[in-house]
Amino acid sequence: MPPVLDLPTLARWLAGEFDNRAQSLDQPAWFVHLRLWHRPLPIRINGCLALFAEQANALYLQNPYRQRVLVLQENDDGNTDAGGGDDGKPAVQYTVQYWAFRQPDRFRGAGARPELLSDLALDDLQPLPGCRLRLRPQGDGVAAEPIEGDRCCFQYNGETRQVVLGFEASPGRFRSYDKGVDPDTGQALWGALMGPYEFTKQVDYPL
Repeated sequence: MPPVLDLPTLARWLAGEFDNRAQSLDQPAWFVHLRLWHRPLPIRINGCLALFAEQANALYLQNPYRQRVLVLQENDDGNTDAGGGDDGKPAVQYTVQYWAFRQPDRFRGAGARPELLSDLALDDLQPLPGCRLRLRPQGDGVAAEPIEGDRCCFQYNGETRQVVLGFEASPGRFRSYDKGVDPDTGQALWGALMGPYEFTKQVDYPL
Protein backbone atom coordinates (compact mmCIF):
# COMPACT_ATOMS: atom_id res chain seq x y z
CA MET A 1 0.00 0.00 0.00
CA PRO A 2 1.49 3.39 -0.94
CA PRO A 3 2.53 5.57 2.03
CA VAL A 4 -0.25 8.08 1.23
CA LEU A 5 -2.72 5.32 2.15
CA ASP A 6 -1.30 4.49 5.55
CA LEU A 7 -3.64 3.69 8.42
CA PRO A 8 -3.72 7.20 9.96
CA THR A 9 -4.77 8.56 6.55
CA LEU A 10 -7.53 5.96 6.25
CA ALA A 11 -8.67 6.74 9.81
CA ARG A 12 -8.98 10.44 8.90
CA TRP A 13 -11.08 9.56 5.86
CA LEU A 14 -13.36 7.35 7.95
CA ALA A 15 -13.72 9.60 10.99
CA GLY A 16 -16.84 11.72 10.63
CA GLU A 17 -20.58 11.90 10.17
CA PHE A 18 -21.99 10.77 6.81
CA ASP A 19 -25.30 10.48 5.03
CA ASN A 20 -26.63 9.18 1.72
CA ARG A 21 -29.36 11.76 1.19
CA ALA A 22 -28.63 12.27 -2.52
CA GLN A 23 -28.77 8.54 -3.22
CA SER A 24 -31.98 8.07 -1.22
CA LEU A 25 -33.69 10.86 -3.18
CA ASP A 26 -32.48 9.45 -6.50
CA GLN A 27 -33.41 5.81 -5.74
CA PRO A 28 -35.96 5.86 -2.90
CA ALA A 29 -37.26 2.37 -3.68
CA TRP A 30 -33.86 0.80 -2.97
CA PHE A 31 -31.99 3.07 -0.59
CA VAL A 32 -33.24 4.39 2.75
CA HIS A 33 -31.89 7.76 3.89
CA LEU A 34 -29.29 6.84 6.54
CA ARG A 35 -27.03 8.69 8.93
CA LEU A 36 -23.68 7.02 9.62
CA TRP A 37 -21.21 7.89 12.38
CA HIS A 38 -17.57 6.84 12.64
CA ARG A 39 -16.29 8.07 16.04
CA PRO A 40 -12.60 7.65 16.90
CA LEU A 41 -12.35 5.66 20.15
CA PRO A 42 -10.70 7.25 23.19
CA ILE A 43 -8.55 4.11 23.54
CA ARG A 44 -6.37 2.13 21.18
CA ILE A 45 -6.99 -1.58 20.78
CA ASN A 46 -3.81 -3.63 20.93
CA GLY A 47 -2.01 -0.42 19.99
CA CYS A 48 -4.18 0.11 16.90
CA LEU A 49 -6.42 2.98 15.81
CA ALA A 50 -10.10 2.12 16.21
CA LEU A 51 -13.45 3.72 15.39
CA PHE A 52 -16.96 3.27 16.76
CA ALA A 53 -19.49 2.85 13.94
CA GLU A 54 -23.24 3.31 14.23
CA GLN A 55 -26.04 4.16 11.84
CA ALA A 56 -29.69 5.18 11.94
CA ASN A 57 -32.60 5.85 9.64
CA ALA A 58 -32.61 9.63 9.15
CA LEU A 59 -36.30 9.68 10.13
CA TYR A 60 -35.61 7.82 13.39
CA LEU A 61 -32.29 9.12 14.65
CA GLN A 62 -33.33 8.24 18.19
CA ASN A 63 -33.13 4.53 17.27
CA PRO A 64 -29.56 3.90 16.05
CA TYR A 65 -28.42 0.36 15.29
CA ARG A 66 -25.49 -1.73 14.00
CA GLN A 67 -23.04 -0.66 16.71
CA ARG A 68 -19.57 -2.05 15.99
CA VAL A 69 -15.90 -1.18 16.23
CA LEU A 70 -13.43 -1.10 13.33
CA VAL A 71 -9.82 -1.76 14.31
CA LEU A 72 -7.25 -0.72 11.69
CA GLN A 73 -4.37 -3.19 11.87
CA GLU A 74 -0.99 -3.82 10.31
CA ASN A 75 0.05 -7.45 9.68
CA ASP A 76 -3.09 -8.68 11.43
CA ASP A 77 -2.32 -12.40 11.18
CA GLY A 78 1.36 -12.41 10.25
CA ASN A 79 0.63 -12.96 6.56
CA THR A 80 1.93 -10.62 3.88
CA ASP A 81 1.05 -9.87 0.30
CA ALA A 82 2.52 -12.39 -2.09
CA GLY A 83 4.28 -9.94 -4.36
CA GLY A 84 6.57 -8.27 -1.84
CA GLY A 85 8.21 -4.90 -2.21
CA ASP A 86 10.79 -3.63 -4.67
CA ASP A 87 13.57 -4.57 -2.26
CA GLY A 88 12.47 -8.19 -2.15
CA LYS A 89 11.01 -7.90 1.35
CA PRO A 90 7.38 -8.91 1.97
CA ALA A 91 4.90 -6.09 1.46
CA VAL A 92 3.07 -4.84 4.54
CA GLN A 93 -0.52 -6.03 4.80
CA TYR A 94 -3.27 -3.88 6.32
CA THR A 95 -6.59 -5.22 7.58
CA VAL A 96 -9.72 -4.10 9.39
CA GLN A 97 -10.89 -6.32 12.25
CA TYR A 98 -14.46 -5.87 13.49
CA TRP A 99 -15.21 -6.03 17.22
CA ALA A 100 -18.55 -6.18 19.07
CA PHE A 101 -19.76 -4.81 22.40
CA ARG A 102 -20.41 -7.24 25.23
CA GLN A 103 -23.21 -4.91 26.43
CA PRO A 104 -24.35 -2.99 23.33
CA ASP A 105 -27.07 -1.01 25.14
CA ARG A 106 -24.44 0.78 27.26
CA PHE A 107 -23.04 2.48 24.17
CA ARG A 108 -26.11 2.77 21.96
CA GLY A 109 -26.39 6.32 20.65
CA ALA A 110 -22.69 7.12 21.00
CA GLY A 111 -22.57 8.19 17.36
CA ALA A 112 -24.46 11.36 18.25
CA ARG A 113 -23.35 11.38 21.92
CA PRO A 114 -19.63 10.54 22.00
CA GLU A 115 -19.48 11.13 25.76
CA LEU A 116 -20.98 7.63 26.10
CA LEU A 117 -17.60 6.28 24.97
CA SER A 118 -15.60 8.16 27.61
CA ASP A 119 -15.35 5.20 30.00
CA LEU A 120 -14.98 2.50 27.33
CA ALA A 121 -12.46 -0.20 28.30
CA LEU A 122 -10.98 -3.07 26.33
CA ASP A 123 -12.97 -5.53 28.48
CA ASP A 124 -16.19 -4.01 27.05
CA LEU A 125 -15.30 -5.37 23.61
CA GLN A 126 -14.73 -8.70 21.92
CA PRO A 127 -13.33 -9.46 18.45
CA LEU A 128 -15.70 -11.03 15.92
CA PRO A 129 -14.04 -14.14 14.42
CA GLY A 130 -14.05 -14.15 10.63
CA CYS A 131 -15.07 -10.49 10.44
CA ARG A 132 -11.95 -9.10 8.76
CA LEU A 133 -11.30 -7.10 5.62
CA ARG A 134 -8.08 -6.76 3.65
CA LEU A 135 -7.22 -3.23 2.48
CA ARG A 136 -5.87 -2.39 -0.96
CA PRO A 137 -5.36 0.89 -2.84
CA GLN A 138 -8.03 1.77 -5.38
CA GLY A 139 -8.08 4.98 -7.42
CA ASP A 140 -7.87 7.95 -5.05
CA GLY A 141 -8.84 5.82 -2.06
CA VAL A 142 -8.85 2.35 -0.58
CA ALA A 143 -11.03 -0.74 -0.89
CA ALA A 144 -11.68 -3.11 2.02
CA GLU A 145 -12.64 -6.62 0.93
CA PRO A 146 -13.39 -9.93 2.70
CA ILE A 147 -10.51 -12.32 3.22
CA GLU A 148 -11.00 -15.58 1.34
CA GLY A 149 -12.30 -18.31 3.61
CA ASP A 150 -13.55 -15.99 6.35
CA ARG A 151 -17.25 -16.08 7.40
CA CYS A 152 -18.49 -13.20 9.52
CA CYS A 153 -21.13 -14.73 11.80
CA PHE A 154 -22.57 -13.73 15.16
CA GLN A 155 -25.46 -14.64 17.45
CA TYR A 156 -28.52 -12.39 17.64
CA ASN A 157 -31.71 -13.27 19.54
CA GLY A 158 -30.59 -16.89 19.69
CA GLU A 159 -30.04 -17.17 15.93
CA THR A 160 -26.88 -17.28 13.83
CA ARG A 161 -26.58 -14.26 11.54
CA GLN A 162 -24.04 -13.78 8.76
CA VAL A 163 -22.82 -10.53 7.22
CA VAL A 164 -20.74 -10.05 4.08
CA LEU A 165 -18.66 -6.95 4.77
CA GLY A 166 -16.93 -4.49 2.47
CA PHE A 167 -16.37 -0.81 1.89
CA GLU A 168 -14.51 1.79 -0.15
CA ALA A 169 -13.20 5.01 1.38
CA SER A 170 -11.72 8.17 -0.10
CA PRO A 171 -11.60 11.83 0.99
CA GLY A 172 -15.18 12.86 1.75
CA ARG A 173 -16.75 9.59 0.54
CA PHE A 174 -17.66 6.20 1.99
CA ARG A 175 -19.33 3.36 0.08
CA SER A 176 -20.73 0.45 2.11
CA TYR A 177 -21.21 -2.99 0.59
CA ASP A 178 -22.36 -4.63 3.84
CA LYS A 179 -25.25 -7.04 3.48
CA GLY A 180 -26.83 -9.71 5.61
CA VAL A 181 -27.10 -13.17 4.11
CA ASP A 182 -28.79 -16.43 5.06
CA PRO A 183 -25.98 -18.52 6.62
CA ASP A 184 -27.41 -21.70 5.09
CA THR A 185 -28.29 -20.60 1.55
CA GLY A 186 -26.14 -17.48 1.07
CA GLN A 187 -29.22 -15.54 -0.08
CA ALA A 188 -28.88 -11.79 0.47
CA LEU A 189 -31.50 -10.54 2.93
CA TRP A 190 -30.76 -6.88 3.72
CA GLY A 191 -28.26 -4.11 3.16
CA ALA A 192 -26.53 -3.31 -0.12
CA LEU A 193 -28.77 -5.51 -2.27
CA MET A 194 -28.76 -3.18 -5.28
CA GLY A 195 -25.22 -1.89 -5.01
CA PRO A 196 -23.33 0.02 -2.34
CA TYR A 197 -24.74 2.69 -0.07
CA GLU A 198 -23.11 5.95 -1.19
CA PHE A 199 -22.31 8.16 1.80
CA THR A 200 -20.94 11.71 1.73
CA LYS A 201 -19.11 13.14 4.74
CA GLN A 202 -21.01 15.98 6.41
CA VAL A 203 -18.85 16.53 9.49
CA ASP A 204 -15.16 15.76 10.06
CA TYR A 205 -14.12 14.29 13.42
CA PRO A 206 -10.53 14.83 14.64
CA LEU A 207 -8.53 11.75 15.59
